[in-house]
Parts: sequence; structure tokens; C-alpha cells
Amino acid sequence: MAVSVTLPALGESVTEGTVTRWLKAEGERVEADEPLLEVSTDKVDTEIPAPSAGVLTSIKVAEDETVEVGAELAVIDDGGAAPAEAPAPAAEPAPAAQPEPAPAPAAEAPAPAAPAPAAAAPAGGAEGTDVVLPALGESVTEGTVTRWLKEVGDSVEADEPLLEVSTDKVDTEIPAPTAGTLLEILVAEDETAEVGAKLAVIGAAGAAPAAAPAPAAPAPEPAKEAPAPQAPSAPAPQAATPEPVAPEPAPAAPAPAPAPAPAPAPAPAPAAAAPAAPAAPSIPAPSAPEAEGAYVTPLVRKLAAENGVDLATVKGTGVGGRIRKQDVVAAAEAAKAAAQVQASAPAAAAPKAAPQAVSPLRGQTVKMPRMRKVIGDNMMKALHGQAQLTSVVEVDVTKIMRLRAQAKEAFAQREGVKLSPMPFFVKAAVQALKAHPAINARINEDDNTITYFDVENVGIAVDAEKGLMTPVIKGAGDLNIAGIAKKTAELAGKVRSSKITPDEMSGATFTISNTGSRGALFDTIIVPPNQVAILGIGATVKRPVVINHPELGETIAVRDMTYVALSYDHRLVDGADAARYLTAVKEILEAGEFEVDLGL
Repeated sequence: MAVSVTLPALGESVTEGTVTRWLKAEGERVEADEPLLEVSTDKVDTEIPAPSAGVLTSIKVAEDETVEVGAELAVIDDGGAAPAEAPAPAAEPAPAAQPEPAPAPAAEAPAPAAPAPAAAAPAGGAEGTDVVLPALGESVTEGTVTRWLKEVGDSVEADEPLLEVSTDKVDTEIPAPTAGTLLEILVAEDETAEVGAKLAVIGAAGAAPAAAPAPAAPAPEPAKEAPAPQAPSAPAPQAATPEPVAPEPAPAAPAPAPAPAPAPAPAPAPAAAAPAAPAAPSIPAPSAPEAEGAYVTPLVRKLAAENGVDLATVKGTGVGGRIRKQDVVAAAEAAKAAAQVQASAPAAAAPKAAPQAVSPLRGQTVKMPRMRKVIGDNMMKALHGQAQLTSVVEVDVTKIMRLRAQAKEAFAQREGVKLSPMPFFVKAAVQALKAHPAINARINEDDNTITYFDVENVGIAVDAEKGLMTPVIKGAGDLNIAGIAKKTAELAGKVRSSKITPDEMSGATFTISNTGSRGALFDTIIVPPNQVAILGIGATVKRPVVINHPELGETIAVRDMTYVALSYDHRLVDGADAARYLTAVKEILEAGEFEVDLGL
């Protein structure tokens, strides 16, 4: 029974999506819920799972093509016999071209040899498989080829990264739609093509033998009379006895058969060369490119992040060097074993600073990635379109850190998520927003009006592998500490596993960035578009501070201190407004009245 794979709705405002990568090729078997392809919209990249187990019999939408929600992407069947039957009818036309009834049996003799080329025909195809530029977002109409990862004549595997394409919103890799040989590159590097344009041509799985038919260019001449394979045999029997001539085409037919045999031999040769690369594992530079060229699924990225595995150091054992889940698990186990060995080392070695790995980019000049350029353009636009400046206050969060230490174990057991300091800052920020509407607003430049929001939708900056992303906690002002902690963990997990949806990335009225998570004391963060302020949380450090003790008076004590910075658009928010808001946040944090939320 054939099952149709359709493009699901990926968000309230998303009407179409672009197929960026097929993770399976036609003829491959898939399991139910196994990732089948990757789809990109103007807001999010996500994987589409297989609706049922079976064989992928047909791919309806090629990579880099854009289709509307509900469109058919592929067909899955629970059997793979259908493609096998295709060559059989292809062999029947052979007897149809018999010139005389008498030689008919003689024509049947070569018929068994004919299936061999017939089988090769569907495998390769006369023109090969087109690689086209898919739709990479609702408003994206063109893309620039930034780098070809393969050259003409190279063998490629299905789903292996073939080239890199950059648009005004995202940089992405375009995978090979099928296994075979890269026959032709139609768009050079740094050239721009429209969505749907043909970028290259790939011969199918047997593309290597396709080089053999190339020299057999005279084949098209007999094709003028009838079917290409039998045109040469038809005139031959008419010129002389049919039976002796029949053996002559027979050797010609097997000729392509031996040609494929040597062709596969070179194919494994590059594969054998790949293992040769790890011969120098001690040099970090060679291993990095190897990791860069291999495609990594979101599931593997998430698993690597959870286990602290650096994917650049992992050698993939999958097709095309792909890093699989088993590779990450093995690397994690090896790291644990190494950690145990280090733990047994003398404690005196602990104070020594860890050696810093030398980056392979040191001393190089490389082309600026398209994504970095887009981010830079957006930041410059934001700075030039707003009157931005930053105010900073110092906050004593000693009470919050003590409450967290007291409640974190019970909180984790009760709520199922870790209790980090971040939910306390979010809670204080949204409470203060309700009393200071100018901070939670938007300037409508088209009609010169101001919208003061009646809801606190807080964007949370998440440091992901693809770059900084900002999912949104909707209605954060109505959540308690547990609700904020759960939502933050859920959204951050979705971002890092590429499962975030467009709706979860839009609608922010205010943003919070935890710049202190990487050790920064504070930062002059840039206000995002369509907002008037963003709050930055610095690193929490212990240091001596003068405090006013109720019994001892002014005294010096070691406290947990942090800086809280507010960047704002001076067109709407004055310095006094910013100071009043920061003071309100400071008072809420230092009061630390979160016992009820924590169940203490």
C-alpha cells in the first residue's frame, strides 16, 4: 500500500517550505518516524519523519525546491518489488525489433545479454539527476553558491553534502539527491541563481560506468532508425547471415558489462583513501575538515551536546563520512575512560592551566560566511535605525543563590528540570515590565505611533551550533519560577536539536540575554528590531562588598554580585526610565522573595 508523505503545517504563518536535504534515497528502506528529509522555512529548519515503514519508491520534490503546505513530497511503499519490475518491460522491446520471423529465435539468444544494459539504464539515466536550488524561505527568491564540496568526476553518496548555498537569511548545505558521479557543474562559486534553477547534474548509482557509454558516441547514429541497442544488430543480419552477425553485437553488449566492473573499483579507492587520513590523528588540522564535510543530524548534535562530545574530533563511520549516533556514544565512552585516568592523576596537576588548542584558522584569510554577513547587516541596520545606549546596575544576588542551593535538588525531582539562576532574572524582569510599559513597547514607524504591549513575551538568547537564536517564552508574565524554568529548558532543547518551530521564534516584545554564561561581566547588547529594550545578565562572582548589617552596621562581607545591563532605544526610553526599570529589577532580585515559588 503506497503512503504519501506531505509537507505538514510548520507554524501559523508558514504557508510553504523548501526541501533542503533528503536523508534517504529512492529504493532505500525507512522505518516509521525515522527522519526522512529536512525542510526549511523563513523561520525554522526541521526534519520530516516517515509516516510509516517501507521502501521510498518515489521522491516528488527535489532538493532546493519550494512547495506549499500539504503538497506531496514522496511516496513510501511497504515493498520494493516495483522498481525491480521496471527493467523487465525494458527488455521486451528487444524482440519487437526483429527484422524477419526466421531470425526471431536468434534475436532471443542475445536477449539475455540485453537485460544487463537495460538494468544499467534505469540506474544511471541518459541525462542524470538534476540538482536544483530549493526554496530556502518564504521571501527567499535566490541564493549564491559559496562553495562546491565536490568536483566534476567525483563520486557522491545520497544525502552527502554537495555544495554550500547562501541567502540573505541563512547559509546551508545542499545534499546530493542521489548516489553517483558529479557529471556537470552549471553554477560556479560566487554565482547567484534563482530558486528552482539547475545547479549540477549527477549520474545515478551507476554513474561511473556512464563514462563508458560516453566514448560509445556513435550509438546515437543507429538510434535514428529504431531503438538504440538493436539498431546496429538490425542492419547486420540484413547484410549477411543473421546468426554469425548476432554474436558480433553480443560481444558489444557485454562490453559495457566489463566497463562497470573496473568503474566500481575506483569508487572504493577514494573510500580506502579516507581511512588513510586518520593515519595522522595527532594533527588536529586534518581532522577538522573531515568533520566539516560530513553531515550531522540534529539528533546526533543533541546527543553530542548532552555528552560534551566535540564533533570535530569524531570520525564518522556512516555513508559519506556521516557521524552516527554510535560514533558519538563511542566518543563519549572514550572521554569518560580518559576522565577516569585523569582523575587518578596527582591533585597537584589540577592548578595547571589547560593548554589552548591552536585554531586551524590561525594565519588564514577566508571568505566571510554569508550568515555572518547577514547578521552584521542586520545589526548595523538596528544600530543605525535606533538611538541605542546602555545603562548598568550592580545587583547583590546572594539570597537568590542561597535559595537556589537550598531548593535545587527537590526542584529537579519535582519539576523534572534543573534550577538555574536564569528563571529568577526572567521573573524579576517581567514583574518590573508590568510597572514600566515604556520598556515593553514598540515604535510603529509607518504611522508614527507607539504600541504598549499588555503581555510579556520574552525572547531568550540561546547559543546554538548554527549561531545565536532567540526562542520566545509566550506569556512569561503569567508564569512562576517552575513554569519559566520548564519553558526555558524546552525551548533551548528544541533550538539545539533543530526542532524549534517558527511560532516559537516569533512574537517577542522584550529580550533577555545571559551574556554571563560565558564569563562576561556585562555587555552593551544591541536592541532587536521591533523592540525598544533588551536586558543583559552578567556573570555572578563572589567579591567583598560593603553592606549595611542590621546589627553590625556598615561592614564588609563576601557576596554574590552581578551586573545587569539594559540597552534601550532613546527615541522612546529616557535614561531615567531605564534607571527606574533597572532599579525595580534590582529590588526584586535582592529581596529574593521566591520561597513560595520554590516550595520552601
